Amino acid sequence: MTDYAIELKNITKTYAMYAKPTDRLKEALDLRRRSFHETFYALNDVNIHVKKGEMIGFIGENGSGKSTLLKIITGVLTPTSGEMKINGNIAALLELGSGFNPEYSGFDNIYLNGMVLGFTKEQVDEMVDDIINFADIGDHLYQPVKTYSSGMFVRLAFAVAINVDPEILIVDEALAVGDLEFQLKCMEKFTEFRNAGKTILFVSHDVNAVRRFCDRVYWLKNGVVENEGETMEVTEEYENFLKRKSLKTIDREKSVVEEHSAPEIVTVDSAVLLDEAMQPIDIVEQNSPVYVKVEYTVKDDSPKNPVLGIAIRTVQNHYVCGLNTLLDKTPIPWKLGKNTFYLKYPKMALLSGEYYFDVAFFEENATVPFVYKTKYVTMFITGKYVGEGIVVLDHEWKDSI
Repeated sequence: MTDYAIELKNITKTYAMYAKPTDRLKEALDLRRRSFHETFYALNDVNIHVKKGEMIGFIGENGSGKSTLLKIITGVLTPTSGEMKINGNIAALLELGSGFNPEYSGFDNIYLNGMVLGFTKEQVDEMVDDIINFADIGDHLYQPVKTYSSGMFVRLAFAVAINVDPEILIVDEALAVGDLEFQLKCMEKFTEFRNAGKTILFVSHDVNAVRRFCDRVYWLKNGVVENEGETMEVTEEYENFLKRKSLKTIDREKSVVEEHSAPEIVTVDSAVLLDEAMQPIDIVEQNSPVYVKVEYTVKDDSPKNPVLGIAIRTVQNHYVCGLNTLLDKTPIPWKLGKNTFYLKYPKMALLSGEYYFDVAFFEENATVPFVYKTKYVTMFITGKYVGEGIVVLDHEWKDSI
């Protein structure tokens, strides 16, 4: 008996892409068998090996081939070329209820779906009570599915998919649906599957969820396996790839949200992030020291006690931390012409993700801005999966004080 639940060798899936509908007809009728299409590779020479009892994560951007791969594994799609071996029956939490007949009752659809998954009527007989109890939709079970609310439909579909006792479970994004009580049942069932040593394929855009659950990870990119291996190593590489990609596409023009029509008092010439060696950086290692170097030109030195403020925000514009020289009672250089000032963060304790810096100069009360620039500097934090949210606070777990 093989140790593998799933073996995919050199799997390729291609589609013919026609520029216009008439090209398909031209190609079909052309006596010289000329091609009028371009070939799109949804998957290109993909090799996947999953041992029995492993929980494997699949990550990648939209369009990377994850859904195509899952549909091939479940038999919804046929590969263009390659070999596939599946050892065990599969239940997939993908397109829930896709095999349901809307005219049939929920009860009849349980049997229909079970037989589609390869079970005999006798086998479904043994499961049906568990499915009904799990779905918990009452007398609606005996009404046509087309009369169900979306919540009832999902509950029944999820109950069927997760209670057929598969040897291989495929989960795409959603682990919990419906109300809190039903979500808890779903998670309990999922935990039961993990503890029973079932083979699980887990696909999610939530990298932290992949880290919590998976033994190994495959990263798909443009239809090929970009990397595979230990979960933390691969997910960190994937996150860094997304950060570098975002750096190339971010609008680097500095935006000015508020400038007075009065004569300029000061202009912000540049702001850059520096590491401990005072070298420019965009990607910051979590908990490492970071400097913000601000270069500015003073055009009117009459304002007294001007204030420099620097704020960090998330990409969702959540205010993370705002600092200014008034609160810290620190005077700044303010001579006519070019000036430079630094802000040091001894320990950048933010969690992995993308952040922006706002830079502003104010009058002495830090209320009226001379100039205020938003999203002026972009920073990506990379680091280990040590917490969730925005910041990692110093902490210690104890059983007593």
